[in-house]
Amino acid sequence: MPIPLQITFEGGLEPSEALERRIRREAGKLERFHDRITSCRVAVIGRDRRRRHGDLYAVRLQITTPAQGDVMIDRNPPADHSHEDAFVAVRDAFNAARRRLQDHHRRMQGKVKVHEEPPHGRVARLFADDGYGFIESADGREIYFHRNAVVNGAFGRLAPGAPVRFAEVEGENGPLASTVHLAGKTRHGSPV
Repeated sequence: MPIPLQITFEGGLEPSEALERRIRREAGKLERFHDRITSCRVAVIGRDRRRRHGDLYAVRLQITTPAQGDVMIDRNPPADHSHEDAFVAVRDAFNAARRRLQDHHRRMQGKVKVHEEPPHGRVARLFADDGYGFIESADGREIYFHRNAVVNGAFGRLAPGAPVRFAEVEGENGPLASTVHLAGKTRHGSPV
């Protein structure tokens, strides 16, 4: 079923059959990403035509779907000189709309990427003069770390028993922490 489409040309821009065909073709591709689009409004906005070169085109899209409501795309990049071509501006706006519709479709299907929480532990032993220590992980293992693995220069603030988050890798002599973050409170008072 074709998407109900409304195309307007604004800002002194004259309607163009070639540009309208391109917009209709791009709108037709949206059905692959969302099959229940109820309307699509496209406004191609030209700029003052007194200058010969350097005029940029803006494109506004309003796509309505029953589940998601309105998807608004406003491609009005201030210094993107590729948008001196109205066809490129239309392409970029519809690409952004497709990405937004795909993201919504993934969320609706529960296919959202979940980032794993980094392992937590406590500093078990610290050899400050030598620049290294060991973390006791939640599962009771000891993991080596070097002062260079501690982010934001926080090695000097570590003490035995301090809570830490870390990224573990396999080293030559066993597990080691490649990145260590001092856990606790941030300067804003929220836990890390």
